[in-house]
Amino acid sequence: MNDPAATSRLDLLYFLERVQRADLDRARRWIADEEQRQEEKERGRQARPPAPEWMIEQGLNGGMPVYVHVGDCHMAGKRSIGVDRDQARRALVEGVTPCTHCRPDSELGIVEA
Repeated sequence: MNDPAATSRLDLLYFLERVQRADLDRARRWIADEEQRQEEKERGRQARPPAPEWMIEQGLNGGMPVYVHVGDCHMAGKRSIGVDRDQARRALVEGVTPCTHCRPDSELGIVEA
């Protein structure tokens, strides 16, 4: 029934062509999927709101501010909220501790008396 001698070289080449077309179609789907992922990622990046210029880190109790940070400070914790310049300045004047890494007091021109 499946006599290898009965299969012609041409039949084998047609089979190879079908397999390679299937592989090419799969590769093209992968490329299209990756292009879509990259486009979605870029749209997400563009839609992301800008990082805050200043942050106030809340304490564990969630209410009392503990530190003031410059917006891109690597030490700002997950409990930090974005604030504007006036709120950051007010917090420092009211005694909230400035971060020792990003020095928001220096950035805001507040000198300890």
